[in-house]
Formats: sequence, C-alpha cells, structure tokens
Amino acid sequence: MIDELDKKIVQEICRSSQGSYRQIAKRLGIHPTTLIQRVKHLEEQGVIKGYRANVDYMKLGYEFMAIVHIYVEGDLMEVEKKIMELTNVVAVFDVTGECDSIAWVACRSREEFSSVVKGMLTIPGVKKTNTYVILSLVKDPFKFLPDFSDSSPEA
Repeated sequence: MIDELDKKIVQEICRSSQGSYRQIAKRLGIHPTTLIQRVKHLEEQGVIKGYRANVDYMKLGYEFMAIVHIYVEGDLMEVEKKIMELTNVVAVFDVTGECDSIAWVACRSREEFSSVVKGMLTIPGVKKTNTYVILSLVKDPFKFLPDFSDSSPEA
C-alpha cells in the first residue's frame, strides 16, 4: 500500500528524477532523510523500478518505427520471449483481441526495419504479422504521469 506522500514522491520523480534528494525533498516540503527512506521502500516494493533519461529516439536516427501485431500458433510465451530478444524491439505486449501479441519496433534504416519484421516471421510459432508504420509520435508513453487525484484503489 502506498500513502499520499508516496504518491507525491512517485509523481515528483516521474516529472524529473534529476537533482539531489535534498532538492526533491524541498519541492515536496519534507526532510531529505524521509525522502530517501520512502524512495528506498518504493524501490523494494517494485513501485519504482529504475531511473533513465527520456531520449528522443527520432533524433538518434530511429526514424523507422512500427507497431507489429503478431499472430501465434503454439507457445505464445516462448514466441514473446524470442521477439523480446530481437534487436530493435522496444517493447512486447501480451494482449487480448484479434492478435496474440504486439511489438513496438524502432530502426535506423528501411533495411534494418525490414529485417526485424521479417525476422519475426522466422520464429517458430509465428503464424503471421500485421505491421503498422508509425508516422509520428503524438504522445510519448515515457512522459505518462500517474494520476492519483481520484479515489481509485491504492497500488
């Protein structure tokens, strides 16, 4: 269970994990030691899983991005594991609906993009794929901030 202070800490760290504990604690109006203890506890609970820079992949040359719907015959978990291991796969989602799994792919060239998508089709158990090329990223999923303003159940 996380309380209101934990929620504020999570929101603040999601906005920007840069800066010292002292700076973040000051913004939250708490003592740095309290913040350090709370963050450590949130990490131990698996609420905070790590810290990373928010990178613009397009500016790094990853201009060929797609969402790939994957249709599987056989062991779905094994197929997802193999897809996860492919270079240029940003994320793999286990989903309900028409397809069995969805992969987010980011590549630097058309050739690389083609190779990754065709490589998925060589994985035993992959029946077919349906690829949706991403024209532009309208909302960056890494900028999602949890909203604790409603009375939903605590995490």
